[in-house]
Amino acid sequence: MKKGFIKSAAISSAIFLSISAFGAGASAQTKPQQPQLAKAYGDLNLRSSEKTTVIVELKEKSFVEAKQSGKAQSKENLKKVRDNVKAKAQKTVKTAKVNREYDHVFSGFSIELPADEIPKLLALPEVKAVYPNVEFKVTLEKALPLVEKDAYSPQMMNSAPYIGANEAWETGFTGKGIKVAVIDTGVDYTHPDLKGNFKKYKGYDFVDDDNDPQETPKGDPRGEETIHGTHVAGTVAANGGIKGVAPDAQLLGYRVLGPGGSGSTEDVIAGIEQAVEDGADVMNLSLGNSINDPDWATSIALDWAMAEGVVAVTSNGNAGPENWTVGSPGTSRDAISVGATQLPYNTYNAVFAGYESAKVMGFPSDEELLALSGKEMELVFAGLGKPADFEGKDFKGKIAVISRGEIPFVDKASAAKAAGAVGAVIYNNVAGEVPDVAGLAVPSVKLTAADGQKLVNQLNSGNNKATFTFTFAKKINETVADFSSRGPVVDTWMIKPDVSAPGVNIVSTVPTHDPADPYGYAPLQGTSMASPHVAGAAALLLQAHKDWKVEDVKAALMNTAENLYDPNKVLYPHNTQGAGSIRVVDAINAKTLVTPGSHSFGVFSKEKGKQHENQFFTIKNESNKAKTYSFDVQFKNGNSGIHIVPQKNLKVKPDSSRQINFSVIVDASKLPSGYHEGTLTVSDGKTETEVPTILFVKEPDYPRVALFGTTPLGNNTFEFEVHLPGGAEELEFWVYNEDLTEYYGEAGKYTNVSKGFQTFKWDGKIGNLNLPPGKYQLFAYAKKQDKSDYLYNGEPITIQ
Repeated sequence: MKKGFIKSAAISSAIFLSISAFGAGASAQTKPQQPQLAKAYGDLNLRSSEKTTVIVELKEKSFVEAKQSGKAQSKENLKKVRDNVKAKAQKTVKTAKVNREYDHVFSGFSIELPADEIPKLLALPEVKAVYPNVEFKVTLEKALPLVEKDAYSPQMMNSAPYIGANEAWETGFTGKGIKVAVIDTGVDYTHPDLKGNFKKYKGYDFVDDDNDPQETPKGDPRGEETIHGTHVAGTVAANGGIKGVAPDAQLLGYRVLGPGGSGSTEDVIAGIEQAVEDGADVMNLSLGNSINDPDWATSIALDWAMAEGVVAVTSNGNAGPENWTVGSPGTSRDAISVGATQLPYNTYNAVFAGYESAKVMGFPSDEELLALSGKEMELVFAGLGKPADFEGKDFKGKIAVISRGEIPFVDKASAAKAAGAVGAVIYNNVAGEVPDVAGLAVPSVKLTAADGQKLVNQLNSGNNKATFTFTFAKKINETVADFSSRGPVVDTWMIKPDVSAPGVNIVSTVPTHDPADPYGYAPLQGTSMASPHVAGAAALLLQAHKDWKVEDVKAALMNTAENLYDPNKVLYPHNTQGAGSIRVVDAINAKTLVTPGSHSFGVFSKEKGKQHENQFFTIKNESNKAKTYSFDVQFKNGNSGIHIVPQKNLKVKPDSSRQINFSVIVDASKLPSGYHEGTLTVSDGKTETEVPTILFVKEPDYPRVALFGTTPLGNNTFEFEVHLPGGAEELEFWVYNEDLTEYYGEAGKYTNVSKGFQTFKWDGKIGNLNLPPGKYQLFAYAKKQDKSDYLYNGEPITIQ
């Protein structure tokens, strides 16, 4: 059962009622024309009078969009159109306040106004869409302790060499002459490993609206310090104690996420626009939200940034391992979305006499784990592993015994290390096994709850000595991190991520804000750490191929990526790994580029019989000789019901490209519902290029209800808000008592509900019966084409 909560609304009958005045004055004999409203996206609580900020997209094309469509456009004209719409909005909504304005890769502005006045914006003829100013956060999974300047191990420092960056450096490609924008929490441009990558102009701070994109320092009264952007920048281009992927690239920093690593749509779009206008060649956005939508404002801005020639790289998100968990801006049609991998590592068996459940849970390095093997160690109880649990006890050189609960495992291990412990035993507090956690600060062994209590009893009896034995089990090759978000994207059905890169236990630069000790380093993990590997790789490719366009860079990275297999040696699905893990030198040396680098053939219906469509790919020959290409498409479960006829023997001249047409015939009645993975193989007779493909039969297996929330309206009435990615043939709201032991009935039942965000009102009754006072749990149930899902609203409601 999934949990989710969101306050949202769509264009419901309430909107049409609120704007009925716009149609006043029509004659009784003439049927009033229904207003053509702009599209409303996402989290818009249109019944609230509280002030909110929204992003307004105008129909007038942005500077880049107009340029790409061959139409004349100027900043002056855009300002004129924008000023006109702003004036109309502020005349209609007296308290409206415009915050930011956009014209380069997004046409519109952000505006603050009462939420129940948003329908007036939707009725303005110049407005195309309105988006909520949602929160964006860093896509960071875990923070680990700081690493001393001279103490990092080879295992922590091999992510750039692993993808081949050092080999690229040896051939002269270091990112020199390439500008990389880091759109993040800011960057500590004074860090010794980064200061050489910055010039006089450092970037811009959209949080404080000044020219200093420095990180939020420790002790800032507005909130928690940040280190994220500096870590990302170091992975891209550090050049000192550690080296990033492109150590000679120039960096630009744009602070769009403030204290604690959170920000908003209006600042993220502003950062994207500024980076493009400042001449960035590559931009990295290690941030995101949970909205799986290709038409979100940030995704649109990134698409047009790519069209303008800036390689846009973004993290895919940390909501895995389920499908459909990618969020914006990773949902962008054109930007490169990046999943996270864990580099190859060794696994070990653990023997702890008297405790059969003992297993290795995690460790910072092989050396630190094996250093404890065979030695008699003293064990000290540390409660839940909070910092306070270590106070007043001597843990130096000892093993901390810690219970699961209340704080993350990584924090328990970090606190143990800070107290001087050299290892930890972490036992469960419920039935089952504690999960493995890569890169824990100290070598850690896990126990079941029963064995853990047994060990605590022994400690209480004075038996506090133990010997652990660790032996090599097997080597695990590069794997996809469980937390890495998966695709596909709703509506476009695109495969996401596009590629993967190292994102677990990545050591990079962090700020210290201490001039006497400026060398800060820390291991972090998340797709935030994977994305800058790809941004750095893009910088190397642009230096190596000055004539390459953004689509060439993306294709090279995808076409040459390495297939990834899970620990059981099963190939990961396309929506888990994308095209695979990037390999820089192979991408630089690619002689054939296939665009797009992955492809969705779309959705096919069982009821329509045979469906015939045409699909197009571009083949680019980067060699100095003519090539003849052949093509083959094979699906994982066979091609029965799928007939794809590509052009045969496509001849492409040296340094030229040609488009190829695929005739696609699908008889969905012969295929099971769901999605079908395949591979397009492009061969020049000597080398083969593989392109991941996918097609959907019937209705794809996205969740039928993705988000569900409730808002009390007073007098025991409530508003239900749901997001239905594909609509619903049946939608029901179920009411239970607080502990789910009694079902009361349906709070509402609807049929043929449109897709998107929808809002419903409930009077607190089941039929005509009032519910007794108390707390109640609600579920939204949605069904479409033989697939159904239900979702808990996140917290109980109260009936008075």
